[in-house]
Amino acid sequence: MMQARSWLGAALLFLALPFAAQAQSETGAGVPEALRGAWFAGECTDPEAMLLVTARAAARVEAEAPSRLFRFRQLRSAAGWTIGTGGGAEAPRLMLRPGGEAGAAGLETAEPEAKLRDDRLPGETELASWRRCPAPPVALAALHGEGAAFLAALEHLEAGCGSGTPGACAAAIVAQADVSGDGVLTVAELARLLRGAAWLAAVEGGATQDAVAISLGAGSLAGILSARLLMESLDYDGDGRISAGELTQDRVGFATAPGTAAGRPLRLDGVAEGAGMLRGLMEGLANWR
Repeated sequence: MMQARSWLGAALLFLALPFAAQAQSETGAGVPEALRGAWFAGECTDPEAMLLVTARAAARVEAEAPSRLFRFRQLRSAAGWTIGTGGGAEAPRLMLRPGGEAGAAGLETAEPEAKLRDDRLPGETELASWRRCPAPPVALAALHGEGAAFLAALEHLEAGCGSGTPGACAAAIVAQADVSGDGVLTVAELARLLRGAAWLAAVEGGATQDAVAISLGAGSLAGILSARLLMESLDYDGDGRISAGELTQDRVGFATAPGTAAGRPLRLDGVAEGAGMLRGLMEGLANWR
């Protein structure tokens, strides 16, 4: 099942975070705080679409149309607009400003075509109006709540892991995933983080809201299995929880083990066989049906 493969990918992404120094945006200000948060198009009782805005990202999710994820590498202000530009060859842009149908308390956005020059923005680009809602419908919150939390948490993870210091990265992971506040991570907390990562992957892939629901529903068991795999891989003291120290094992104080001259080279056939078994296990999980 494709969903299980994406869940395993989310688990491997989690393991790779301490090694990944993410590229930083060229501006330190981020999207203005007044524009961040959840916005809705249409009536609050039955929204037509939702827009989630964080300091350096935005995710638009609709029931029928493909979703869209913006990760801003650059942010600038022009003529009352905040303009965020994503990475890659396409360099998608999202324009945001207060206003729209909801008045000063609302939000107006534009998604200009790639060929439109910056000095002509927004041009004839269609404008979308968004409003705040006191509380989203229960079904909407249940489907997107963990994903919205992960979208914001990801920026904290990138800040910690982008420092190049494994200890800071591990501390950021624990801080963002530790729901109970006890300083260590349980299987449930890891599974929540992975569900959020799977939501983000579905939105980035252009899934509709219904497709996001199917992806998360079909992958829920795989998410728990992935969380248990992480727990079994990193829980060195066997207490059923992962600490920041366990996350940084062999990463802080890198390559400090001196070895010993008493050792003699042995044949590595057994090591290769064991590695092959491990590789087979991982391939089996990746192709899990």
